[in-house]
Amino acid sequence: MVFKIASAGYRSAMTNPIDRWFSAHPRSVGESYAEHFFIACRFALTMLGGSVACLVHALCPALFERTGSRTIKRLYTELVARQPGSEPLAHEEPGWRPEYEI
Repeated sequence: MVFKIASAGYRSAMTNPIDRWFSAHPRSVGESYAEHFFIACRFALTMLGGSVACLVHALCPALFERTGSRTIKRLYTELVARQPGSEPLAHEEPGWRPEYEI
């Protein structure tokens, strides 16, 4: 009996961190681990591309004049659209103009 109780306790202690680390967040946003993995990788690669464009723009301002801003807006729009009950996006309103755009 003692062995079974210890074994059950060990098993639940091992599944909780794994569930928390790999499954809880994807489940909370309505995705499987694989779906969340691919969406997060796509976002990461898009941000990486935007950051490289910003670095090139820093060296030569005539190149990639709007790429960083467009990348941020596109990712922000997609992230907000994935959340239920989201407010309208500021950069899509007609009167909104940034003071400076990358």
